Amino acid sequence: MHGELQLNPLELAHKLVSLASDFQAEDIVLLDITEIFPFADYFVILSVNSDRQAKAIQEEMISSLKKQKIKVYGIEGTTGSGWQLLDFKDVVVHIFSVGKRETYNLEELWIDAPRIVSVQ
Repeated sequence: MHGELQLNPLELAHKLVSLASDFQAEDIVLLDITEIFPFADYFVILSVNSDRQAKAIQEEMISSLKKQKIKVYGIEGTTGSGWQLLDFKDVVVHIFSVGKRETYNLEELWIDAPRIVSVQ
């Protein structure tokens, strides 16, 4: 570790919310799913207005966290599909186009998950 700051899952989730906000993502929601589902602790859900914005956010999240020795364990979807999933193990990021977000409606699916952050 050599003096590097390691982020706990909640700190990581807040870092991802901050990065999304820096890139003007919209309707950012951070859900605590620790008591609901065993595969992760938090979901970060956000909307973008273009494939270009989705790609920029994805690249910045991966690059910024790689500098802190945090790796992405999986990437699903493509920028052109309207939905991407970035798996940082304890935190899963969902990047949606507005239309796809309404279709998947994850906030309704995970209605019992406490909202930690909600940024319009």
